[in-house]
Amino acid sequence: MSYSVKEVSQKTGVSTHTLRFYEKQGVLPFAERNENGNRRYNESSIEWIETIVALRSTGMSLADLKQYLDYFQDGDNTLLKRRQLMADHKVKVEEQLMQIIKTLEKINYKMALYDVQLKELENKLPCL
Repeated sequence: MSYSVKEVSQKTGVSTHTLRFYEKQGVLPFAERNENGNRRYNESSIEWIETIVALRSTGMSLADLKQYLDYFQDGDNTLLKRRQLMADHKVKVEEQLMQIIKTLEKINYKMALYDVQLKELENKLPCL
């Protein structure tokens, strides 16, 4: 089954503009063209778009995505390179996660302080 740009946009949540941008940047080369020159995507394209979205959401650069795709297209002899690229990115994501956890701890601490202050305030209010 093949999908139009609009259908892929609806299916993945990625705007048609962004899909075209990714194609121009060389990170989305899997779009075929029909007889009218319109882009057509298949299930593999959609899976790759979902991968792009996931990796971009964790801060992977377009350059690294392009490098990963180049490795992929070069075949199995690049498995170690692809794995290393993912391992390097995984370290970055884990660092981001640790920072988010620290931030969440700070937020929880502040909320606990406010809860104590609110409880003290409630105890000071006269009963009606």
